[in-house]
Formats: sequence, C-alpha cells, structure tokens
Amino acid sequence: MEVFNFINYLVDFVLHIDKHLAFIIQKFGVGSYFLLFIIIFAETGLVVTPILPGDSLLFAAGAFAAQGSFNIFWLWTALFVSGILGNSTNYAIGNLFGTKMFRDKSRFLKKEYLDRTHRFYEKYGAKTIVIARFIPIVRTFAPFIAGVGKMTYLKFSIYNITGNFLWISAFLLGGYYFGNIPIIKRNFTVTIFIIIFLSIMPAIIEVLKHHLGKNKLYRVQ
Repeated sequence: MEVFNFINYLVDFVLHIDKHLAFIIQKFGVGSYFLLFIIIFAETGLVVTPILPGDSLLFAAGAFAAQGSFNIFWLWTALFVSGILGNSTNYAIGNLFGTKMFRDKSRFLKKEYLDRTHRFYEKYGAKTIVIARFIPIVRTFAPFIAGVGKMTYLKFSIYNITGNFLWISAFLLGGYYFGNIPIIKRNFTVTIFIIIFLSIMPAIIEVLKHHLGKNKLYRVQ
C-alpha cells in the first residue's frame, strides 16, 4: 500500500511539477538547489530510481529560474555536476556488481530494462551514453551497462560529459527561455505530457521495431 501511495505521489509530482516545485522553493529557499541536485543525482546514478523525474524537472526548474527563483548559472552548474556524478556512480556500481543486481522477478531492477539498454548499445555503441540522456529509464541504465561491459573510464567520461552537457542545457535552458510563454504556462501539465511523450518516443520505436521484427521472422519460419 505504501508503494502504491508513493507511485501515486510520484505521478502527481511529475504531472503537476510546477506546483510542487513552487512549494519546494517556498519551503526550502536556497536549499532547493540541493534538493534538485539530489533528485538528478538519484535519477541518473541509482539503478533503483529510474522513475524519478528528469526532463520535466529540468524544464520546470528552468522556467522558475526565468522568474528569478533560481540563479540560472548556479542552477545549471549544480545540475551539470549532479548529472556527471550520478552517471559516474552508476558506472562504478555496474563495474563492481554487474548483472548480479538484476533478477527476473525483481520489482525495480527488471531484467527487461537491462535487455532494452543492451539493444541500444548494440545499435549505437558507446554513443548510447549520449543518446540515452534523452530517454527515460534507458538514461538510468546506460552508465550501469557501460560499467558491466568494462568500457574504459576515459571513454565513458568523454561521452558522459558530452551527453550531460547537452541534456542539462537543452531542458534547463528550454524551460528558461520558453517555460513562461503564456500558452505554455497556462498549459504546463500538457507541456509536461508532451515532454514525456517525446522523451519515450525513441524507446517506443525500438520496442515496435523489435516486436515487428520478431513477427516477421516468425512468419518466414
């Protein structure tokens, strides 16, 4: 029951992230920087928290920065560092513990997530570290798989820094420059839906391709 309540709260947090973020800023003030730092770190660095908000949180935070609630330079810097440390931690966990953490019946560490990320690596190689930054769930598991696969840390770091720079800049500055446009501000929940949909679209396409490919192979046999 507690897990169900947590999931409900998380869904509400994501869909009404502007209201929740406004409450956090009002309650914690400067401490809000640290809270956002922790959320981004957990979303990118801990394989047990792939469902935390990432893209939508960055966009909303950028919109609040444009209103003066955050200093955009310090916010960008804090979240950039958070994303780098998150991915590096995830890489280290994968490197140390590998596939032992995944079980088919695990509630959070589902093997299907691992397999899905493997398919992205097969298609895009090391560039997956960059591409995965823009895809929820895959974003959380990509650095873990890099660690499992023993990718050299130097190579991983180059892609990690590049992908993180593009991800943080795109969504944070996107919110900063566009989040307060009247039509977007009035329909912020719809905007979040669009962001989420566009973020998961590549994963949906990959799943459909995989499913159609299996059906085609079955018909040929």
